[in-house]
Amino acid sequence: MKSKDRKRVVIMGAGGRDFHNFNVYYRDNENYEVVAFTATQIPGIEGRVYPPSLAGKLYPNGIPIYPEEKLEEIIKEKDVDEVVFAYSDVSHVYVMNRASRAMAAGASFVLLGPEQTWIESSKPVVAVTAVRTGCGKSQTSRKVATLLKEMGYRVVVIRHPMPYGDLEKQVVMRFETPEDIKKHNCTIEEGEEFLPHIKMGHVVYAGVDYELILREAEKEADVILWDGGNNDFPFYKPDLWITVLDPHRPGHELTYHPGEVNLRGCHVAIINKVDTADPENVKIVEENIKKANPNAIIIKANSPIKVDNPDLIKGKKVLVVEDGPTLTHGEMSYGAGYVAAKKYGAAEIVSPYPYAVGSIKETYEKYKQTREVLPAMGYSEEQIKELKETIERTPADVVILGTPFDLRQVMEISKPTVYVTYELEEITKPDLRDILKEFAEKHLKVKA
Repeated sequence: MKSKDRKRVVIMGAGGRDFHNFNVYYRDNENYEVVAFTATQIPGIEGRVYPPSLAGKLYPNGIPIYPEEKLEEIIKEKDVDEVVFAYSDVSHVYVMNRASRAMAAGASFVLLGPEQTWIESSKPVVAVTAVRTGCGKSQTSRKVATLLKEMGYRVVVIRHPMPYGDLEKQVVMRFETPEDIKKHNCTIEEGEEFLPHIKMGHVVYAGVDYELILREAEKEADVILWDGGNNDFPFYKPDLWITVLDPHRPGHELTYHPGEVNLRGCHVAIINKVDTADPENVKIVEENIKKANPNAIIIKANSPIKVDNPDLIKGKKVLVVEDGPTLTHGEMSYGAGYVAAKKYGAAEIVSPYPYAVGSIKETYEKYKQTREVLPAMGYSEEQIKELKETIERTPADVVILGTPFDLRQVMEISKPTVYVTYELEEITKPDLRDILKEFAEKHLKVKA
């Protein structure tokens, strides 16, 4: 088919859902020509090329990746017919603003849904998703994996985000030890997601081509656990779909994309952080679940905060380092580290904002709500150096590491450090054990 006979497409993304949508829907589809990706949210991922080895036979030169700011220019210069929106954790208004930009420039605006983009597994799939970044998806995934292993099943976790480095070297990545994170040259954000699973003995896969990843994972699994990034909906068709909600952000479950998809599509809805939330906000979230998805089983849960050395916090001036995406994409002003500082009696939480350097300072300008704490930004070696310099310049007695990834593995911190952990504790019935037992009886061979 000649190029002029194919619809010309731009995929708007952030180095994740965009590549997945291309791989499963557009790569070998002769009805379309993807002329470009655009990139946002993640620093430094534009200016690259989606490589020919991954793009397939229709794209011998690969596909260029441009900054999203150039969307209108790309539409006009490349005579684009359709713009496909393919990233997550943005408000409905934000999505429609992008739609308006695309349409005003002359293109149609497209959202691909689950049936067009998820892959079917030969093994049963449990998917854990969320309505926003930072709801508690990670500890929920760890709890699900642990319970299934206790029941005697081999569980393999498949994790999104996609890699931000050399895509050709990171097509399929397997993680079993902390050394594997270094071997695959992962960023801090990726390490935040992989390391807690690894510490609990869970094998994790990730990469770029999620069909190839799935086929490798199936070889050593009785059940696949999809641990979704941001608030994206699953890449795999789930047999059990669990969605986590946050009563600290009541109403967001109905106003953010694609988190509302996760709410409306799930089988189980977990209201997390009940112990630290306003009861009225818990009620709002529960009512929204019942209206949007009346068939969903509702579980209420806590995520109690623990630290490895609480005595170091009491009466001290502390710097709090938080999970980066929770503060940036998730728009939270604080996370688990801040809660720990308050819980264990810190005398003062020192704002790192006046001491930030380089791209860390730029992050504060973009995400102004984060200034009391430090987002753990580490998408490149240079950014990790700037993060370390910001930590060292901040006049605090102790550093509280509220990010799931232990930063001490990638930098030396001269100040005493405290590491924060949090695990899911359900407080209502049925709980995850009850639900997974029923799932196993239906989809897995019952273990003796």
